[in-house]
Amino acid sequence: MQFFGIGIHVLIAVFFAIHVVRTGQNMYWLAILFMFPLLGSLVYGIAIYLPSTRIQYGAKKVISVAGKILDPNRELREAREAFNYTPTAQNQMRLAAALLAAGQSQDSAQNYEACLQGPFAGDPAIRLGAAQANFACQRYDACIDHLHTLRERTPNYAPEVVSLLMARTLAAAGKEQDARSEFEFALQKYGSFDARAEYAIWAIGIGDKETALRLKLDLDQTINRWNKHNIELNAVMLGRLKNAFSM
Repeated sequence: MQFFGIGIHVLIAVFFAIHVVRTGQNMYWLAILFMFPLLGSLVYGIAIYLPSTRIQYGAKKVISVAGKILDPNRELREAREAFNYTPTAQNQMRLAAALLAAGQSQDSAQNYEACLQGPFAGDPAIRLGAAQANFACQRYDACIDHLHTLRERTPNYAPEVVSLLMARTLAAAGKEQDARSEFEFALQKYGSFDARAEYAIWAIGIGDKETALRLKLDLDQTINRWNKHNIELNAVMLGRLKNAFSM
């Protein structure tokens, strides 16, 4: 079969050649594809292209979920063993993150704070982790201090994450007016699904139904356009929204 005088196997080879360039594959694939368009496309499709598609992604996701179900403490156990064997700052960071993921926020906060006393004190990822850990164990003043430091020293580092965490922390600390101002700032500045969702959850929680329902309407319109993959990626937030509006 031909299109505009070009064999379909050549068009497939061109498609795969574009994939080679865009994904940074070895350039010898270009020679193979253009010297042997039919056989080269078959080999490239099986060896490179298919493993990078959603089929491979889905398989990896299933394996990852299964692994967490069968051995939910594996990452924490391995992180702890690595730190005990080699107590470097990098291993302590890994341990702190694993502790936070496992719900052990007190220990996580202690490890993050220890990391900030060493050579990585200026690392914004560590400071954000420390803020998240302190939020999780209800040390709101410490969390706010870390977030202020992030904004002062590294204002371009994860600004939306910092803003939403600041808003949630101010709300948890009972500073409702400051929290509303921060939620409004995040909504106007970023306008993301997370910004609207966090604001809506907070608003319904304090009884501001007008704001909550306005945001919920907008969120529902977005959700209705999502495919299954988007819904899976946002499952945690969707669960929080459902719980907040079912009360």
